[in-house]
Amino acid sequence: MKTYGLVVFDMDGLMIDSERMTFEGYRAVCGPLGYAVEEEFYTTLLGTPEKTVRRKFVEAFGEGIPIESIMDQMHAWLEERFAREGVPVKPGLVELLAMLKAKGIRTMVATSSKRARVDRILEASGLGDYFDGSICGDEVKRGKPDPEIFLKACAKMGVPPREALVLEDSEQGIQASHRAGIPCICIPDMKRPQPEFVEMTVAVLDSHTAAADWIRKKLC
Repeated sequence: MKTYGLVVFDMDGLMIDSERMTFEGYRAVCGPLGYAVEEEFYTTLLGTPEKTVRRKFVEAFGEGIPIESIMDQMHAWLEERFAREGVPVKPGLVELLAMLKAKGIRTMVATSSKRARVDRILEASGLGDYFDGSICGDEVKRGKPDPEIFLKACAKMGVPPREALVLEDSEQGIQASHRAGIPCICIPDMKRPQPEFVEMTVAVLDSHTAAADWIRKKLC
């Protein structure tokens, strides 16, 4: 029987079905400016902090791209979409969180997104009450795939990495968890992990429901 003192969740693409929306947002903003954002390029951004996203856009499209304006417009586009349609929570997530809470297992969010955005999304989605804390991208010096964010999550809860579990959707997040010495379940979103990243996980599952079943079996 395995004992988990903490389960750490990524946010975008893992809890919130936002990656496809974000891709649509970049295309909507960049297209009229003459920049064609293709899915192959977009998937290289998944799980990375905003400074890395900015760098990748400049590398792909040149120094002249108005990246700050694009980022501002994309975030505004996404916020308007969430306000109009609601925050799209992944199926089975609430049930998984409720199960962990019932078993007395603490939970945290560890995301590359900034604090203000994270707080808005957790409040709007109704997920905030399920979590014991969060660590955001603007609260660490080094973003994923560096392990800092996950190590800080464990330290904040007083749980050794070996007694924690990470749920991630991106290769960047898998690598960060692996470097932190924390077991990782991957629930892929837009991109399934390559074999070298699969080897860094304890499981690659298709849903939060499957993750709940996996954790439940480990606890028995």
